[in-house]
Amino acid sequence: MEKKMMSKEDFLYPRGRYYGHVKPENLVFNANLQEFAQRVSYICNLETGGKVPPDEAYEQIKFLWKQLKHSKKQLKIGEQPSQNNGSEDG
Repeated sequence: MEKKMMSKEDFLYPRGRYYGHVKPENLVFNANLQEFAQRVSYICNLETGGKVPPDEAYEQIKFLWKQLKHSKKQLKIGEQPSQNNGSEDG
């Protein structure tokens, strides 16, 4: 049996398979969500290891959350097709 070498990128930034309803915006949001989770994990590990102060870790995660929320809004994830643009919840 031949073993495939894992690339550094695959090791550092693993991607899980998507099992949801396949639409381009869902795939993009899923990739954004996985990146968010990976970055939050790195920040938490750096904070736990004493490399990043807790308040800085919090601010970094808060910024990443805002980016993810903006992505969701831009991709119109969770909106009903007949929903008006003016009545969005954030």
